[in-house]
Amino acid sequence: MTSDSNPFDLTGHVAVVTGGGSGIGLGMAHGLARAGASVAIMGRSAHRLDEAAAALRAHGNPVLPVVCDVTDEDAVTAAMARVRGELGWLDSCFANAGVRGRFTPVLETSLEEFRSVTRVDLDGVFLTVREAARQMIAAGRGGSLVGVSSLGAYQGMPRQPAYAASKAGVTSMMDSLAVELAKHGIRANTIAPGWFDTEMTSEGLADERFRDRVLPRVPVRRWGAGDDLAGAAVYLASPASAYHTGDVLRVDGGYLKF
Repeated sequence: MTSDSNPFDLTGHVAVVTGGGSGIGLGMAHGLARAGASVAIMGRSAHRLDEAAAALRAHGNPVLPVVCDVTDEDAVTAAMARVRGELGWLDSCFANAGVRGRFTPVLETSLEEFRSVTRVDLDGVFLTVREAARQMIAAGRGGSLVGVSSLGAYQGMPRQPAYAASKAGVTSMMDSLAVELAKHGIRANTIAPGWFDTEMTSEGLADERFRDRVLPRVPVRRWGAGDDLAGAAVYLASPASAYHTGDVLRVDGGYLKF
């Protein structure tokens, strides 16, 4: 349900954000909640989710924190069913949960270390959007699926082959879903953030040599913050993006263009 006069009004809309307890996920959740959506945030830390939910409720709309490991197929299925039971039919889903893994030279990277990243960053996204799509198809009113990728899908990332492969895979997977699910009124897009100041990037951003090397390549001359993705999330969830599918929204402060 949305306002006919304001395509960005998400009143009556139900959204899920995985990895929604902090960083980029929480920034998107704030944007969705401010626009009127009921938001379910999923993650592995109950404490972090409860803190995030308390902040999100300040926008005046229902918020549901759900502890869920996106690598666990049964847990993802149960979490989506809980969203349906407590908030209603799902309208949008932002598959954002991810891990970086260690910086390990490729010749020293074991298959298990590789898979410890892809299980979350690729398999977890697949399970999330598959279960979200099932809800949307059952409801019969379309919806929006969004996978969160990275600039690592477009630039070489030494010592992070699993992360890079996962993020490129997310982009291709969302393109695939855009074509397959269009007949159900479901659109599928990817958000590719640039350098954001989050817990995942804190180690690099704290390194003076890294800052001196990377920040001058960001035309807007600052790191991204969670709220910088709020508008993109609202747009992709809303009817304003009804004809926008199979695309990548790069939110990087101009990094790749400089």
